[in-house]
Amino acid sequence: MQVVDAASNSLAANPQALDRLRLLAKQGNDREAIKAGAQQFESYFLQMVLRSMRETLSQDGPLDSQETRAFTDMFDQQVAQSISNSKGIGLSDMLAEQLTPVTEPNAIRVVPRPYDLPPVTTSATTTQALSSSEVSTVPRDFVERIWPLAAAAGKEIGVAPHLLLGQAALESGWGRRELRQADGSSSHNLFNIKASNSWKGKVVQAETTEYVNGIAQKHVENFRAYNSDAEAFGDYARLLKTSPRYAGAIAGGDDVESFARGLQSGGYATDPMYSDKLVRLVGSSSFRAALQPS
Repeated sequence: MQVVDAASNSLAANPQALDRLRLLAKQGNDREAIKAGAQQFESYFLQMVLRSMRETLSQDGPLDSQETRAFTDMFDQQVAQSISNSKGIGLSDMLAEQLTPVTEPNAIRVVPRPYDLPPVTTSATTTQALSSSEVSTVPRDFVERIWPLAAAAGKEIGVAPHLLLGQAALESGWGRRELRQADGSSSHNLFNIKASNSWKGKVVQAETTEYVNGIAQKHVENFRAYNSDAEAFGDYARLLKTSPRYAGAIAGGDDVESFARGLQSGGYATDPMYSDKLVRLVGSSSFRAALQPS
């Protein structure tokens, strides 16, 4: 990076150094060069601001001369350089972000699809929670469809995105059992969130199995309906963030056991095997294989 540093240090005296930095970044695809170039642009911008401010002042004072103006201009250049080299004003960071190339335009930049997921240790009861047929086939189209949303929601609430994807898969049967509205269209309610009296949005009715004192009973309940998967994930993230009941689930981070137990203890589902089912699904080899980039 000696070329970058040399160009960086020379800009206060030679604005053409910015062109050399830009060419270096373009040819080398070098993130550091892009950052340095953006920083120098910010410095040059600050110099122009200081020069414009100076020009608003009187230039006919007894100490004003061509020499003092030259020294003042050099001082302003060094001040601008010093500001830019420290914290700056944020302009260089914005430029660097815009100029940095994305080598994989379809990849999730914040939370990429994982190559190495943390191991999942399951108990004997958890191992029997789901039959092999329920986790043997993982629809990759479902993973591709909601992974970016799971990544964004996971970042917002501090939970590993593959755990959110696993819960959506468990609740919706990999998208095959999504709740349908009266006209047959999807409700996009991937997490089967019920509609309480405080819910002001659209509602869809569906039969559900609730466990009362450990006994399964069929009920018709109101569920929330959304206009899109993104809207559903946003509502789900708000629910977990704002409800103290799910603080234990969020505190789990990337640990599926803690996340699943926190959901169940918070009352997310009445199924006594709910947390075990979620742990089993996320720990299955087919689920974990589906999260690997193809």
